[in-house]
Amino acid sequence: MKIHIIGAARPNFMKISPLYHELIKENSLEIKLIHTGQHYDKNMSDNFFKDFDLPKPNFYLGVGSGTQAEQVGKTMILYEKVLLDDSPDLVIVVGDVNATTACSISAKKLGIKVAHLEAGIRSFDMSMPEEINRKVTDSIVDYFWTPSIEANENLIREGVDREKIKFVGNIMIDSFEMKKEEIINNNYFKELNLLSKMFVVATFHRPSNVDNFESLKQLINMLVDISQKIVIVFPLHPRTRINLKNNNLLKELEEIENIKILDPLNYLSFMNLVSNCKFVLTDSGGIQEETTYLKIPCLTFRENTERPITIWEGTNKLVNFDNYKKNVENILKNKYNNNSKIPIYWDGKTSKRVLEEILKIYDYK
Repeated sequence: MKIHIIGAARPNFMKISPLYHELIKENSLEIKLIHTGQHYDKNMSDNFFKDFDLPKPNFYLGVGSGTQAEQVGKTMILYEKVLLDDSPDLVIVVGDVNATTACSISAKKLGIKVAHLEAGIRSFDMSMPEEINRKVTDSIVDYFWTPSIEANENLIREGVDREKIKFVGNIMIDSFEMKKEEIINNNYFKELNLLSKMFVVATFHRPSNVDNFESLKQLINMLVDISQKIVIVFPLHPRTRINLKNNNLLKELEEIENIKILDPLNYLSFMNLVSNCKFVLTDSGGIQEETTYLKIPCLTFRENTERPITIWEGTNKLVNFDNYKKNVENILKNKYNNNSKIPIYWDGKTSKRVLEEILKIYDYK
């Protein structure tokens, strides 16, 4: 059974890695990696292949940057050519980036089965490009592999056949567990002369927070305010750096003594920082899950989240630039959600459960 695994952007590479390493153990499967090139920056892409011991992709599409329509269109055209030359039995897409949707469409139109890992998660906010990608993808794929119970419920409400939905767990935790020892021994936080639990990690890249002057100014004001109480480490996403520079705000941020501006980090260094920090400030999706697993407080600057279980059971809270102060104060006083728990199937064994599902498909064929 020939399987294509699609990788496109930084979050994808973390998810496909444990899956790839699990699937190649099975002799009856032929696994091929497809890198669409949506993230082409070395720190956003190449280093992740090195960190996770992934081989050179079998196919590199080189899609690059552009508008969302350009990325989706280029990906569909280029991946269709791969499919015609190297027709797989199954295509596995992960997450909710443009390539997730584009590759699903290209495969389905050629009659090729598609499985979506992380199916069913919803923010219910159609202004988010990722939400559009999730819903479009889940409207056409054949197999739905979900990370949590509420994802199952979302799909059932949308009319998906229950038999096609399989709760396999959170693949992000597989990535962490696979590299846990290396993350612990990385000690990147010490290289920055930081003390464990005496600093904050900040990550921001969403358009609602970084694409205009007003929101960027609010972001900087918040960081400056918190930096008066604790050191902040801020790896800058390329999108955020460009927008800060274009709005003449980067220099202002760089001059703040207690804020350490960094380039994007490889996975091991970044997770070493997260594992040792006091709390996280973010608008990212995946880090809400990782902090829940590590039981580290996370303040998410968004109006909604597609990972509500991180709020119900974990350490995550949705905040904004007006109401974050009380939460920061509670964290610094160690009065922050001590009753959190790790959700079911966030156990580092999701890849094994996915393999079991694939073998069922293979036996059926």
